[in-house]
Amino acid sequence: MKILLVDDDHLLARGTAKLIQRLGGHQVAITDEPGEIFQRCRAGEIDIVLMDVNLPAAQWEAKDVSGADIAYLLKSDPQTADIPVILITAYAMLSEQQHLLEVSQADDFFAKPITDYEALLGSIAKLQEARQQKAKF
Repeated sequence: MKILLVDDDHLLARGTAKLIQRLGGHQVAITDEPGEIFQRCRAGEIDIVLMDVNLPAAQWEAKDVSGADIAYLLKSDPQTADIPVILITAYAMLSEQQHLLEVSQADDFFAKPITDYEALLGSIAKLQEARQQKAKF
């Protein structure tokens, strides 16, 4: 499976990508550039997006955007709406989790640092399976 890991902390992202590759056998690309996110997703190169919520330098169409904003844009675009998005953040309290999921239309949420990679890989597999089932109909 091809995963796009969106994170502005490249050191943490590399470590996370290595663990996902080693434990799950997935291919992981890393970026924090909104243009690259949309281009790769629209091109059909990505099966699932792991999206950091806090992206302080991210801009799209001359506006500052968060990972939740980008997730919403992906989910609002018919070309990318079926790509599962998992939000990942160190800054949201658990009480904010439901709100973030609602405004972003993301499919799942994990707190940083990720400590339970088996749960993350399980969520990835479940979301990919659901996506494949929808594609059959």
